[in-house]
Amino acid sequence: MTTNLEVLGLMIKRAQYRNHRTMDAALQDIGISLVQWDALRAIERMPHASGHDLAVATFQSDQSFGTLANRLLARSLITRSAGRGRRLEHALTEAGRAALEEGHEVASGVLDELFAPLDEGRRAVLLEALRILTADAQPS
Repeated sequence: MTTNLEVLGLMIKRAQYRNHRTMDAALQDIGISLVQWDALRAIERMPHASGHDLAVATFQSDQSFGTLANRLLARSLITRSAGRGRRLEHALTEAGRAALEEGHEVASGVLDELFAPLDEGRRAVLLEALRILTADAQPS
């Protein structure tokens, strides 16, 4: 039997949608959105990265990330400082680190629940399959 690739693509999209909605709702309880938490994670992984680099890392346009960074700045979760040329570099504040850590705790519980139907063997197979599918993917 041949796998219907349209159905496969749809199921990946549904799993992502479920993950996004469940995580976003849970993070609201600590006062941040999934998009904000994702930006904080990227800033932690890439200290002093430019807005463009962070936009690419978070799958956003430069303009969208700039708007998001302004909101994070207004909440004192990040700082921005001048880099080389017109580059603005981003860093977490103590409040940003606290929000990030709280988000990790929330995410841990959500992800345990979302992946509960899969035993460890199936999780490993899924992870490896997704790594293969995304190995050559270049951010656009």
